[in-house]
Amino acid sequence: METKELLKKVRKIEIKTRKLSNHIFGGEYHSTFKGRGMTFSEVRQYQYGDDIRSIDWNVTARYNEPYVKVFEEERELTMMLVVDISGSEFFGTSEQFKKDTITEIAATLAFSAIQNNDKVGLILFSDQVELYIPPKKGKSHVLRIIRELIEFQPKSKQTNISEALKFLSNIMKKKAIVFMLSDFMDDGYERTLKIVGNKHDVTGIRVYDKHDEEIPNLGMVSMIDAETGNTQLVNTSAKSVRTHYRANALRLTDYFETTFTKSGAGTIHTRVDESYVRKLLGYFKRKG
Repeated sequence: METKELLKKVRKIEIKTRKLSNHIFGGEYHSTFKGRGMTFSEVRQYQYGDDIRSIDWNVTARYNEPYVKVFEEERELTMMLVVDISGSEFFGTSEQFKKDTITEIAATLAFSAIQNNDKVGLILFSDQVELYIPPKKGKSHVLRIIRELIEFQPKSKQTNISEALKFLSNIMKKKAIVFMLSDFMDDGYERTLKIVGNKHDVTGIRVYDKHDEEIPNLGMVSMIDAETGNTQLVNTSAKSVRTHYRANALRLTDYFETTFTKSGAGTIHTRVDESYVRKLLGYFKRKG
């Protein structure tokens, strides 16, 4: 992608997702993910409506008028975005690829974090960790994350969620807010997720296309596996083929939901042709 085209894409995503984080998600994110406690900030004159329990009686006695102690939330939280960039994310039959929706959601979460003075880091993975960006604060850092989400070219097209979770567990020593974004077309990560879930606040965001779950009746079709590159003729008019396809999709979806729930992690399911805004907002409200 040419630099001019890349910057145009970054700017477009920045405008959309910053607006969402500023007007919708910033406050919800703040109330959902609490800081480590309260720290003393200053003493000021009492104002109507202040909690009388916060009155500083020593200062009040000295000046002969009421003063209150002011405390600020100690945040310094860290958000880690763990994003699947395997071959299946470059699939979409509706408005856009799953990868595009994942990029928008990740950018919205990142801007919500820095709006609340939190750090944001990024892990891009396939069947290996392809890129790690350590957590930092600031708009320029988030723009770098968006650029990588748009243009990074993975070495592999396959998926291994367990490998990404192992890397996260090794690299993040302190508790973090973790959002894993994927279509979760993988299994075998139950044990690793349990370890990560015991240490971090984890949410899995499953982004999928309607044809991930159902294959249409199109007769004989040549299909390519986006992750292996294998091509084969598939008779989509056969009911048994469509039934098997759907059963496998439901198995992976059920594994994702069950595994994350057992590990104490949250889950969000959003289809590329649905509003992820409504799904995220509803999740934050329930979690908060």
